[in-house]
Amino acid sequence: MARTKKGRGETALITGASSGIGEALAGCFAKDGYDLVLVARSADKLKALADKLASSHGAKVRVEPADLSTPGSAERLAAAMKRKKVDIDILVNNAGVLEHGAFANISAKRHQDLISLNVSGLTAMLAQFLPLMVKRGHGRILNVASIAAFQPVPSLATYAATKAYVLSLTESLSEELKGTGVSITALCPGITATNMMSTAQGASPELAQLPGMLVGNADVVAAEGYEACMKGEVIRVPGIVNLAITLTSRASPRWLLRRISGTLGRKTLRG
Repeated sequence: MARTKKGRGETALITGASSGIGEALAGCFAKDGYDLVLVARSADKLKALADKLASSHGAKVRVEPADLSTPGSAERLAAAMKRKKVDIDILVNNAGVLEHGAFANISAKRHQDLISLNVSGLTAMLAQFLPLMVKRGHGRILNVASIAAFQPVPSLATYAATKAYVLSLTESLSEELKGTGVSITALCPGITATNMMSTAQGASPELAQLPGMLVGNADVVAAEGYEACMKGEVIRVPGIVNLAITLTSRASPRWLLRRISGTLGRKTLRG
């Protein structure tokens, strides 16, 4: 299949690319002719995806297995790109983990795992690749956050807090980057059918009781994220229901948000 010319030989680096939204985003970029650097912990899954994208779209794909929750991983990845003379034109920070349950029932290590990847890993990737984009005068960044970023979410307390960080950081940087030629976007999906969500539902069966209409499709979410990134939008919330929720949360008093989210969150803990 002939590649389109939209990518113009530019390279997109996608973290958490081995499944779910990350895998779907890789397909979006490959379809439009971008070269890819795929990052995740599973080398086998990345290689299988690379072969699929090369076969389907003629994409040039590099595979870089890495655990971005480990200190120094982002620096090593950036150093590898420098050695291979690969400039990253688009950075997609999709890698993340989720844990559902009462805060007191989740281990201290697991809380730290969420922070290490969702916050520290993402920040480290930005610190490595954003300055290079600014220096070159062009680039795009897509940070995958969540609608959980807009309000407190009892039963997902630490996860929601990490995504609030991602959203706040993205909005701040969008202002800092004005005039630099670099754009930054926060994709804020609702509940999406991914391996991460399946794992969470396995650990907390109450999540499996969510109505199907509230569970988004990874391909649809990725397509919206890709479009928003290309347009340079600061925030994109896929789905009418999710958008209504976020708009309501931003317009509502904080005490009311806590009451509503507390009632709903406690129900998921009790089943």
